[in-house]
Amino acid sequence: MAELFETTVLNGMVLRNRFVHSATNEGMANADGSVNERLIRWQEEVARGEVGLIIPGYAYVSEQGRSRVGQMGVHSDEMIPGLARMAEAVHRHGARIALQIQHTGCNMYVAPTTGYALGASDIKVTDIPCRAMTKEEIAQTVLDFAAAAVRVKKAGIDAVQLHAAHSYLLSQFVSPYFNHRTDEYGGSLENRARFGLEVLQAVRSAVGPDFPVLIKINSEDFLDGGFPLDEMAPYALMLEREGIDAIEVSGGTHFSAPKYFCSRPTGTVPKGQEIYFKEAAELYKREVKAPLILVGGVRSLGVAEGVVKTGLADYVALCRPLIREPDLIKRWRLGDTRPSTCISCNLCFGPVRAGVGLYCVALRKERQKEAA
Repeated sequence: MAELFETTVLNGMVLRNRFVHSATNEGMANADGSVNERLIRWQEEVARGEVGLIIPGYAYVSEQGRSRVGQMGVHSDEMIPGLARMAEAVHRHGARIALQIQHTGCNMYVAPTTGYALGASDIKVTDIPCRAMTKEEIAQTVLDFAAAAVRVKKAGIDAVQLHAAHSYLLSQFVSPYFNHRTDEYGGSLENRARFGLEVLQAVRSAVGPDFPVLIKINSEDFLDGGFPLDEMAPYALMLEREGIDAIEVSGGTHFSAPKYFCSRPTGTVPKGQEIYFKEAAELYKREVKAPLILVGGVRSLGVAEGVVKTGLADYVALCRPLIREPDLIKRWRLGDTRPSTCISCNLCFGPVRAGVGLYCVALRKERQKEAA
C-alpha cells in the first residue's frame, strides 16, 4: 500500500498520493457558469477525504462550447474569482486541483444562440444539428483554449486538463466516426490529431513550461468506424513530444453501448474485469513514457495497489466511488480496506442532466428508507 500513498511530483505539482478524482460534470454551477458555494463545498469534501488530485469537470472554454445546464465555465475573466475560491478550499485540506477544460462540439444538449453546434464535420448526434467548423473557427477555438488555461492559472489552480475523450470536440476531431473532413484536419491520424496538438501547443505557450498540462483521451471509441485502440499509443506519443505532463486514459463515447462506456452500469462488467482499460494501459506502457492516469472500474484497494505495483499505471483515478464516498481514500489509508460501496447504478447522472446537481441517488434512497 505504500506506493499508493507516496508523494509524487508532476511538473512541480506535489501530490500526497497516487489517487485522482477523475472529472465529471457536477451540474452545480450558476446559470452563467460561475462557481458557487455548493460547488466549492463539494470539492472541499472530496479534498478532506484525502484524494491527491481533484479534477473538477468539464468547464467550457466558450459559450459556443457549452454542453449542459449547470456546467462550469472558464470562458471569461468573470469566472476567475469563483475558481480561485474553489482552489483555496481544496488547498486547505492538502489536495491539489486541476481544472478540466473542454468544448462540447456536436455533443450538445443546450442550444446556443446560433441554434447549431460546431464540430469536426456536419453531423447530428443530438437534437441540435452540428455544422463543420471553418478553419477560422478552429483557429479561434485554439485561442479560446489557451485563454481558458491562462484563467485557470490566474485562479491559483494547480494544473489544467484538456478534455479530449468521450466524444467532446477534441475527441471528435481525432475520431473517424465524427471527423469526415478532407482538409489537413481530416483523414490520417496525423491530420485528425492536428487540432488537438495545436490546442496543446497554444496552451503550453500561454501558461509556460512550469505549469502542469494534462490531457484525457480515449483508448478507443467502441463505435464502428470510431477511434481505434491501435491509434491510442501513436496519438499519445504525439502528445508526449509536445510536452504533455500526464495522460489520463479512458474510453467510450456518449453514443457507444453502455457496456463500453467509461461509466459502465451494474451488470455489464464480468467478474475479474474490474479495470476497464487494462489492455490499453498495457499498450500505452510499452511505448509511452508520459505518466499514465488510469480510470475505469477500480472499486477496491487491492486492485488500485496492483495497478501501481505492477507498473500498469502511475496514478489511479476514480469518480463514481467518490461521489458516494468522498472520504473513501482516507478510509482506506486508515485501515478500513473494504471495497467501495458504489454499486455502479449510474443514477447519479440523472440529477446532473436534470439540472439539479450531482449526488449519489442510491445512497439518498437508502437513507430515506432507514429514516422512514
